[in-house]
Amino acid sequence: MAIPKLRVNHQIRLPEVQVIDQEGKQLGVMKTSDALKLALDGDLDLVEVGPNSRPPIAKLMDYGKYQYQKSKEAKAHGRAPKQETKAVRVGFKTGEHDLAFKAKKADEFLQAGHIVKIELTLRGREKAAAFAQMGRQKLLDFVSRLQTPVTAQGQPNRGPYGWVLMIQRDKKAAQKTKNHGKTQEQEGAPEAREGNRDGEGAQA
Repeated sequence: MAIPKLRVNHQIRLPEVQVIDQEGKQLGVMKTSDALKLALDGDLDLVEVGPNSRPPIAKLMDYGKYQYQKSKEAKAHGRAPKQETKAVRVGFKTGEHDLAFKAKKADEFLQAGHIVKIELTLRGREKAAAFAQMGRQKLLDFVSRLQTPVTAQGQPNRGPYGWVLMIQRDKKAAQKTKNHGKTQEQEGAPEAREGNRDGEGAQA
């Protein structure tokens, strides 16, 4: 979003302007030289904000402060949503219903562009070597439930409380899937038209 360029102070060439003060109060039409003096006396600028009016509209303001504020607004407008790391935790014995719910939540985070930390917690005897390896597989099985194509940031890591895997949306795979769907639709259309023609022939 570009910051509009405005005429300021001596750049205003027309002899008269409609003046507005800082609070938006109408001060009426006055000579540009008088309006400029009024602005300078108040340590302000005379800024032409309505050049298409006759006479043009000029406002008393701190132009430097105005530019700074507009610059902040322009940056905020063009800023991409902040990427965050979201955690989804499942247990070794988490039931089917809860797994489905947590997978849906992970998909929502991924679709929003966030990194997702999948944690599979192990408790008590589950931390033993045999169970721990089963836990690693359960973690991978959970990731396979997700509807969003993902890419992993490395391999699952064993921590003090279980297994952890960082994943994020695989944008290339998602785009490829989208394009494939469009191709299938385009290929199916001629078949449908051909079928309609066959049907018309049979009716004749």
